[in-house]
Amino acid sequence: MKSLFSPRHAALALALAAAFGLSACQAPAKKAEAPSAAAAAQPASAVKQRELGFGLYEMAYVPGAKALYVASADAFKDVSGGVIYRLDPTTLETTGKGYTDLKNFGMTMNQDGSLLYVTNTLDGGVSKIDPVKGKVLARTLFSERNEKGFPFGAREIFLHNDQLYIGGVGDPGVIWVVDAQSMKLKSRIKNAGKWVTGIIYSPVTDRIYAANGGGEILVINPRSHKIEKRLTAGDGKEYLLLNMAEDPATGRLFVTDNSKAKTTLVFDERTGKVIKRIDGDALGIKFNAKRNEIYISQRESQKVLQLDATTYAVKNSWSFEGHPNSLLVTPDGQTLYVTIKQGFNKDHSSKGPDSVARIALN
Repeated sequence: MKSLFSPRHAALALALAAAFGLSACQAPAKKAEAPSAAAAAQPASAVKQRELGFGLYEMAYVPGAKALYVASADAFKDVSGGVIYRLDPTTLETTGKGYTDLKNFGMTMNQDGSLLYVTNTLDGGVSKIDPVKGKVLARTLFSERNEKGFPFGAREIFLHNDQLYIGGVGDPGVIWVVDAQSMKLKSRIKNAGKWVTGIIYSPVTDRIYAANGGGEILVINPRSHKIEKRLTAGDGKEYLLLNMAEDPATGRLFVTDNSKAKTTLVFDERTGKVIKRIDGDALGIKFNAKRNEIYISQRESQKVLQLDATTYAVKNSWSFEGHPNSLLVTPDGQTLYVTIKQGFNKDHSSKGPDSVARIALN
């Protein structure tokens, strides 16, 4: 068997890891305002951070079980397989650990938290996992390959109506639709543009939104699995769109671009037009309806921003020594979790273990 960690595969691993790490009514471009001294004066106890392990990516929170799950790809050099960590959501202490034969990146869970679904990006697949036992219950590997023979990277995953929507990083990309119970492939949404990245469901329009590296937001009918529209910024500029969040009350869709445009676009879902741009590198994004706030992870700037969702003013920011990556907001809206990554060495190995941070919002 060919080694997983050949130079070419190591380069692919680095590229996919980085990917985890996109008119008349358009508002003029404006940089996000700096937080005031009063807003920035947060108590030290508001942030708890713990160094956990290598290759940390997305998280899932189960209130009833008092558990925070973290998907880990582990180290990329000389290590096969990954880890699913279970943490105490208050102390961040490890309360369980499950080792998997493939590396874990994106993650979601079913409604009661009894099942986890993770994307195995490097192998082009998705696994269903028992979070209590840490056991892989079922898995689907997809057949798509790129021009070098590597699997399309299975990046983001979203669960809607017992169907998993999984973005395939290819050119052109694909969205796989998998039955969450049987784990059988039900459908392929093809011609999805270069590198399908973020995926969410909108209760406002009853549509699936998928972002891609070509600067498009695909509007997908969840029943027919047809792409009905392709939204763009409409300004002729290049965008590599990544992650999304939505404010259902106002019909706004927030989309990050961490590389080409280095901005967050705010779309009006009713018109499909961009109504606001928030300048600055932006990777992860979450909307918190309980507090009417937006959170943005800035990998390059090494910060997490807390913005007022109405005015877009920065209420507060937190700086880290590493690179903030994925975000998660608890259902009560009072806690924000962040995975914080380290940089890479020339041989594609990590410079050190990644961390998880817990931020008490106030």
